[in-house]
Amino acid sequence: MDCKACGTITEADPRQKLSSFILKQLPAKGKKDKSTKKAERRARKEAERNGTAVNEDGNGSPNGSSDQDEDDADFAMDAGSDDELTRRINAEAQELDEPEEEKEVEWTVDMSEAAIKARARDLPDDLKRALVIEGAEDEDGEGNPYDQFGKWILSEGEAKGGVSKLDDVEVYLKAKELGIETKHKTVAVLAQTIFDENIVKQVEARSSMLKRMISSEKHEKAFLGGFERFVGMEKPDLIPQVSAILLQYYQNDLVSEETLKAWGSKASKKYVDLPTSKKVRKSAEKFIEWLETAESDEDDEEESSDEE
Repeated sequence: MDCKACGTITEADPRQKLSSFILKQLPAKGKKDKSTKKAERRARKEAERNGTAVNEDGNGSPNGSSDQDEDDADFAMDAGSDDELTRRINAEAQELDEPEEEKEVEWTVDMSEAAIKARARDLPDDLKRALVIEGAEDEDGEGNPYDQFGKWILSEGEAKGGVSKLDDVEVYLKAKELGIETKHKTVAVLAQTIFDENIVKQVEARSSMLKRMISSEKHEKAFLGGFERFVGMEKPDLIPQVSAILLQYYQNDLVSEETLKAWGSKASKKYVDLPTSKKVRKSAEKFIEWLETAESDEDDEEESSDEE
């Protein structure tokens, strides 16, 4: 009999009823639990210290018996099997617990000018138009909608025998088709393309369309910038007529008095080189003086009416 408390192994008396009951009620053979293994190890160590080993029959023999050696070998095998199984389970569990290291994926986008233009060409027409309206206000270079618009006006004008024969409705619809009918840069293009050397006589005829498209101070400044480039770079022979042209702009309500005065007060290199800008404004002095005088006369008339 094996004492779980102290580990002592003794021989049971088969004549006792308890012994026969225990033998009939033996537990199913299976793995020994930790407490059993611990008790057996403790018993073996105690027996070794006493110089004897206890066999299953309770007979001690020096240095152990062959039966005990077999039991020890079986126990060692079981223990070894348990240890090996435990090691395998732990190793596999550790592999499962360790998350697989994700490889970092590097995404690269070709940001060269050629690649950007190629991607823009591949966009649907509706999206291109939306991008022009929302974010391409300062877009420059060939192929942009403003460049397309200007080239279309010049080619259509040439086909019709002159830009003066180009219908305003056609021009407006083309701007709308490109999605730029409300943009300030569009009126800068118009100032450079819808007139020729007879601009003084043509302004009034174009005023209805221009008033529809010039909707803010920003538009007015852009229109004057386009005009400055038109007379300064494209038609320098028109520089002496700058005051007459500006008068037409003013009388047809295309540009406000305040914007005209601000424009005439200082040269700018935004649309042309500085010497050309100064030359254009020099020619505009007569008109600017007239504006100042007209304002002064209006003030005098108002004061006189107040006194009366």
